[in-house]
Amino acid sequence: MAIKKYKPITPSRRYYSVVTRDDITEDKPYKPLTEGKKRISGRNNSGRITTRRRGGGAKKLYRKIDFKRDKRDIEAKVESIEYDPNRSARIALVCYPDGERRYILMPDTLKVGDRVIAGEKVRVAVGNAMPIGNIPLGSILHNVELYPGKGGQIARSAGSFVQLAGKEGKDCIIKLPSSETRIINEKCYATIGQIGNQDHFNVSLGKAGRSRWLGRRPKVRGVAMNPVDHPHGGGEGRTSGGRHPVSPWGVPTKGYKTRKKNKPSDKYIVSRRKKKK
Repeated sequence: MAIKKYKPITPSRRYYSVVTRDDITEDKPYKPLTEGKKRISGRNNSGRITTRRRGGGAKKLYRKIDFKRDKRDIEAKVESIEYDPNRSARIALVCYPDGERRYILMPDTLKVGDRVIAGEKVRVAVGNAMPIGNIPLGSILHNVELYPGKGGQIARSAGSFVQLAGKEGKDCIIKLPSSETRIINEKCYATIGQIGNQDHFNVSLGKAGRSRWLGRRPKVRGVAMNPVDHPHGGGEGRTSGGRHPVSPWGVPTKGYKTRKKNKPSDKYIVSRRKKKK
């Protein structure tokens, strides 16, 4: 995979780039593993906007991904590598001997025809899943479970990975890309290897319309609004706001802590990515 750029025949094409699709072997998804995806456009279950600037965008079919890898000790063959509009990573369609097919996240270097397996005592190879307690120290992992049997929650986006840094009793220590270190139970499953499509983060959208395709709407500065719409709005001539930055509802937005109490899972964090001053 590489970044492809275009000749600047228009202003937007000058900065427009895409990731090549050389690794993709199938254009259409496997239909039994797809379902319709409802657009929520940043609304919660009450219909209120909780995330601004979301809406529109192209229609998408949701691909059902096997994050649990719970079909154990049965080898599957990689049939195709596909694009998934719902995530930055590529996905791989694997077929088991009984004919069942599942989608998994595609790790780097995985190819069509390769075989993958999940189980407690399987060989350490890219694409294989096993309990963290059975994986050698220093291994690169992705799709890591936080709780046994819940399914992978950590390191699922393009190019992401965690490293197994240590073991102590029934606990294992993993190091995240953010430099945070965390304790994980040895029975939690993880998949060997780094997620593919690493060039995804080097892509330049190039134009506003491409953001709209992704369902991202324009962001308007508060100082450009009227006083009725934003605390920074209004004023004679151009102003810089006249107060510390706040949201449209008056909540400080820079350096203001909104967290009220610690999460129960905080006890599993060994060292944070941001050191406390």
